[in-house]
Amino acid sequence: MANGVLKKLPEDLVCLILLTFPVKSLMRFKCISKTWSILIQSTTFINRHVNRKTNTKDEFILFKRAIKDEQEEFRDILSFLSGHDDVLNPLFADIDVSYMTSKCNCAFNPLIGPCDGLIALTDTIITIILNPATRNFRLLPPSPFGSPKGYHRSVEGVGFGLDTISNYYKVVRISEVYCEEDGGYPGPKDSKIDAFDLSTDSWRELDHVQLPLIYWLPCSGMLYKEMVHWFATTDMSTVILCFDMSTEMFRNMKMPDTCSVTHKQYYGLVILCESFTLIGYPNPVSPIDPAHDKMHIWVMMEYGVSESWIMKYTIRPLSIESPLAVWKKNILLLQSSSGLLISYDLNSGQAKELNLHGFPDSLSVIVYKECLTSIQNGSEYSTKVQNF
Repeated sequence: MANGVLKKLPEDLVCLILLTFPVKSLMRFKCISKTWSILIQSTTFINRHVNRKTNTKDEFILFKRAIKDEQEEFRDILSFLSGHDDVLNPLFADIDVSYMTSKCNCAFNPLIGPCDGLIALTDTIITIILNPATRNFRLLPPSPFGSPKGYHRSVEGVGFGLDTISNYYKVVRISEVYCEEDGGYPGPKDSKIDAFDLSTDSWRELDHVQLPLIYWLPCSGMLYKEMVHWFATTDMSTVILCFDMSTEMFRNMKMPDTCSVTHKQYYGLVILCESFTLIGYPNPVSPIDPAHDKMHIWVMMEYGVSESWIMKYTIRPLSIESPLAVWKKNILLLQSSSGLLISYDLNSGQAKELNLHGFPDSLSVIVYKECLTSIQNGSEYSTKVQNF
């Protein structure tokens, strides 16, 4: 019957109809007929589905947090959530990914992305690429690059995105290599950059470049317009370090002129109404002075032009560890110092504690839209794509 209907409808019309369905339905439709299966799995259809017109109702949330067990080890949990009326509900059961990540550290296990519906979950050793919509994932081989004897290699920044020139996805990591001087203090540092190409299924080291000193914050490593962004310090100021995923070139972007450079100010990067956005918030370990300490939100009106920063919001200080993401264009998702997930409505000024929590400083959130993007398999002797 399906084949009979298909023969009567133009292929373009069938494609347009299928593009209106969610991923879960499309996965089932592949079983209806060989024609539909070929169409839904085609590169053209997947690209059109990625670029289809959507709205905030199509946004989902991937929520990661750590829980400390009786053995004093950390368990990393992934929750797949949908939202309605500012309430987050589970799409399906939580997944324990502790076997994929470090059990000794919970502060550096960030979610990075999304890029065409794909997300990276990483720590200093392990990297997982996953598609929450299709529930596929792949554990990447560990990087073979270490450090000379007597030196240490510390991963400070991770990025994930699409190389649009070669049309493949890659992971990039920036590490600081240093030796320990007498007294246990780090000696001179040198930056090392390695990248994993999903097309070649291999790690490689990038040519040596002199970089400012990167420092990790929970809301960094953001992908925007094919660039990954981290925070870094020079001799004079804090800058946003940008990395082009296609050309593999670095450059520094200036912060707004009104940004404070004192130790009492922390920063995060988000996308607000499709614009590159910087959030300044009080240092979580310092006492808050409501009269002077505020949260400031700057929007870059023309990406890459430092003179185009404008201060969009100044809001009351909140007792938070860090911002995490923007949901539904006007809701900030934040983590509290106690490990609670908090929402803050930029329009109404109302803050809510959501019924989601984890070990302090372990929360990570990605707002994504469902996509059919597939994860490339490894080579014959490498890791394979699996299902949650």
